Amino acid sequence: QVQLTESGGGLVQTGGSMNLSCVASGFTFSRFAMGWFRQAPGKERTFVAGIAWNSLKKYYTDSVKGRFTISRDNAKNTVYLRMNDLQPEDTAVYYCARDSVGYGLGYRMRPDNWGQGTQVTVSS
Repeated sequence: QVQLTESGGGLVQTGGSMNLSCVASGFTFSRFAMGWFRQAPGKERTFVAGIAWNSLKKYYTDSVKGRFTISRDNAKNTVYLRMNDLQPEDTAVYYCARDSVGYGLGYRMRPDNWGQGTQVTVSS
């Protein structure tokens, strides 16, 4: 059974930083691209960042480029999202996701499994 468990959300002031983690279990983590998505109140869930199964490719939505960094540790079955210079528009529930295709690059992901989400709130 695939499980994805996020942690690290909370409240931060504008310009602050936050680290999110997602621990995976129930599948061979190292074979799948992983990603982070977010959903703000009243809006659709959207792609934030993706990382290839071997970490050689990383992709970001334009609004977070230069501020967010995705990484993974296959030995720990964990994917991370480092968020710097947070802005109020980054406020959302952040979800970890597994790509449905093995050995993907983390681009144009089609997730087949999601975590429960972690709330990130940026105060102005």
